[in-house]
Amino acid sequence: MTVALSKQRRGRSRLPGRLKDIAGRWSFMIPATVVLVAVLAYPLLYTLQISFSHFDLSTFSPGSWVGLENYTKALGSESFQNSLVVTGIYLVLALPLQIVLGFAIAFLLNAEWRGRGVFRALFLIPMVVAPVVSGGIWKMLLDPLWGVLGWLGSLVGLPPVNWFGSPATAMISVVLIDTWRSVPFVVLIASAALLALPKDVFEAAQVDGANWWQTLWRVSLPMLAPIIAATFIVRWLGAVKMFDIILTTTNGGPGTATEVVNLFIYQQAFQLLRFSESSAMAVIVLVITTILTLVFLWGSKKLEDRV
Repeated sequence: MTVALSKQRRGRSRLPGRLKDIAGRWSFMIPATVVLVAVLAYPLLYTLQISFSHFDLSTFSPGSWVGLENYTKALGSESFQNSLVVTGIYLVLALPLQIVLGFAIAFLLNAEWRGRGVFRALFLIPMVVAPVVSGGIWKMLLDPLWGVLGWLGSLVGLPPVNWFGSPATAMISVVLIDTWRSVPFVVLIASAALLALPKDVFEAAQVDGANWWQTLWRVSLPMLAPIIAATFIVRWLGAVKMFDIILTTTNGGPGTATEVVNLFIYQQAFQLLRFSESSAMAVIVLVITTILTLVFLWGSKKLEDRV
């Protein structure tokens, strides 16, 4: 009985200390929580309010409640559906290319060769260039009349190519520009992952007589599978927000060939002043992105458990 009472008293004496520890942790989190609520939660809730209302341009505020009317219009819009399809095409082309190219370059940079450090430093430059600047630079470089690439092609007798003039080449150009800017980020993550791999596994593979291809396919890639999946998710979240580069290069053209969903929503809201419909479209895109991200996270977790 005495032993039980002493244990109960010790448990009670530890309780205030635990409460102080929890309070101390939350006191550090409160400023960040307030900033997140102000920066993220309020705009999201305001967008939801607009999406369920008729936006009054005279007062520039949400007006009467209309329920799901704006969502019905958004889902029935062929232009909105086309922008989702264009975004899907862009993601299917860009994401695999960036992941494969990024990890391939990381493998090359991880090997021992002269000048590797300088190349690593220079390779990170595109990552820090603003997307608007990247789009402007590449638009000048790809100009069929005054661009550097057109001039280099003319030296070997190639005719000038209007890269942004046809739907196929315009999408390819946008994908290549975004790849030029985003691959260094993938390389940075992949390089860090390669450096963290255990060296004894590669030494054992070398002792067993494995060549570089067998080591890559049967040792490196299986251990890097969770990192590759995580990198894909991070790039997915970045690529689905594509807007700046297309705005400065094609502005969605020719026609609607490169009119991704974010550019379409921007045009509907700030050029046509359809704030209610555009807010509903933004919420729909948010829901689709959240669902696909959860699916990717679930797949990444399953892949990590298998490894």
